[in-house]
Amino acid sequence: MDVARLAGVSQKTVSRVFNGERYVSADVRGRVLQAAEELGYRLNSAARALASGRTRSIGVVALGTALYGPASLLIGIERAARDAGYALRVVNTQEGDPAGVAGAVESLLEQGVDGIVVSEPIDEGSVPLTAGVPVLVLGAPAAFGGPRAVAAGVGAESLARAATEHLLDLGHVTVHHLAGPQRWFAARDRLRGWREALAARDREQPPVIEGDWSASSGYAAGRELAAAGDVTAVFAANDDMAVGLVRALLEAGLRVPEDVSVVGFDDIPVSAYVTPPLTTVRQPFDAVAREGLRLLVQAIEKPDAEPAPASDPPVELVVRASTAPPPTGGRRRAGTGGA
Repeated sequence: MDVARLAGVSQKTVSRVFNGERYVSADVRGRVLQAAEELGYRLNSAARALASGRTRSIGVVALGTALYGPASLLIGIERAARDAGYALRVVNTQEGDPAGVAGAVESLLEQGVDGIVVSEPIDEGSVPLTAGVPVLVLGAPAAFGGPRAVAAGVGAESLARAATEHLLDLGHVTVHHLAGPQRWFAARDRLRGWREALAARDREQPPVIEGDWSASSGYAAGRELAAAGDVTAVFAANDDMAVGLVRALLEAGLRVPEDVSVVGFDDIPVSAYVTPPLTTVRQPFDAVAREGLRLLVQAIEKPDAEPAPASDPPVELVVRASTAPPPTGGRRRAGTGGA
């Protein structure tokens, strides 16, 4: 083989590189890929699939949305799959279509994928599914039958606890919560983490306000909370809602963070540049994707091996200027006297 001759390795080593096998040094892998590029070689995936019984492709079922969280997770999955030597095939679903996931899975199976990632964030009701290939479920309860189903969490509960605990550690008596829509598994997880943090310190759990992930719903919640008169700390389930919330508080004459502290969730790029810069928790999208793909690839390539346990994603609290200790003399409106 020309590639093997130019790279100075055996044909078997070239095959290992092209098949994405792990036990090849970075130096050898680089030489093989460089030789392939110089020769204009392109791997014949159809021939490889016939020889190995695999297509080296992974299917993804994902909600078709531009929301930051699902879109960022999909990008992380694509990177992790490419690094593992797999191509990605994506089928989008639509909110409000209970049969959408089943149809997407069937479409991917017809394409001959070696495994499937289900990154479906919305509870569309019980739709039992069976797939003949390993399945990775991200951030939702596993509801698949088949040869192997693995799950990897996105750590939303622990991140929500960290956000709430940060506000309690600053001295706030309790923390209000602006939740996401409860049809979303992520919104439920964040609500649960908030409740766990308050319960662990025996603090009152104020009534929850539910938004829809948008800045406009955060703005509406902010107007409601500003009128309440006793709110000093709010944990919002995403940064977009937190930005709208802060805007409403400022328009109501309240200072952030002097009167009301606000913590968001996600660490979207703009959160560092709003006024005030937003304290938030950063979602580890790349880490979750890498860990999930590691479990799925193991299930594909070593079907008889005992599945490895999933590791917990990291928790990273990004502290900026939107949080501070509670006002000592009670909450006041900007431009008035008092503490």
